[in-house]
Amino acid sequence: MAGRTVTRAQLAEAVYQQVGLSRSESAELVDQVLDQIVEAVLTAGTVKISSFGTFAVREKGKRVGRNPKTGEEVPIPPRKVLVFRASQVLKDRINAAAGRTS
Repeated sequence: MAGRTVTRAQLAEAVYQQVGLSRSESAELVDQVLDQIVEAVLTAGTVKISSFGTFAVREKGKRVGRNPKTGEEVPIPPRKVLVFRASQVLKDRINAAAGRTS
């Protein structure tokens, strides 16, 4: 699975195969879970999923950037960004999987 993007449809197919819901119910369940995560991030600013990681909104301040073509300085306004921090459990699983495939 390295270097491959997992889509909503693939997640729904995995739910279909492992849980036994219909394909349409599986797709609806995946959509509802993702929608709930988005809604929680928008309202609370942070979502922690145990043994997976934490999604958080971070504020980036105003700064000066540079146009790479012209070298001209350009002001970059403050903005909010979504960050993800993996849990130690997820990091350990990733490192264990990397050790098996190398």
